[in-house]
Amino acid sequence: MAYTIRPFLSGDAAALAALTLDAIRNIGARAYSPEQVEVWASGHTSAQRFTQRAKAGHHIYVMADDADMPVAYALLEPDGHLDMLYRSPTHAGRGLASQLLAHAEEQAHRLGVTRLYTEASELARTPFERAGYAVTERRDFELRGTRIHNYAMEKVLREKPLI
Repeated sequence: MAYTIRPFLSGDAAALAALTLDAIRNIGARAYSPEQVEVWASGHTSAQRFTQRAKAGHHIYVMADDADMPVAYALLEPDGHLDMLYRSPTHAGRGLASQLLAHAEEQAHRLGVTRLYTEASELARTPFERAGYAVTERRDFELRGTRIHNYAMEKVLREKPLI
């Protein structure tokens, strides 16, 4: 199967919301308890937030399959915060997260961003580390009464050589 990375289209919002919940509930369950998964998922139910984020100037990069259906995405804020990186569980093991991280980095260079940072889940930590992000701290916190954790991570972007 061939995949392409393209910008977010308003018609993608519902598919991205469903993909996010599917990823949290099916992939997140590998590292988090059922209670943690549900409290995490409860914050990701709105499809309209994708359209709102795009209108606010956030960059959403969609990985689409042969039928142009979203199977993964990354959301980059103008200040270099990579807020979301999710992929459909049915498209696991195909390097989609790595491709999206590389694309987001290229776009960050284009936008003049010099530092990327994120809060990665236990399972997202590995693809971020492979992409050159370093853990700055483990964050243990409470989300709607449930203890959970993630990792603050960052990557300083080097200037691209002029060739």
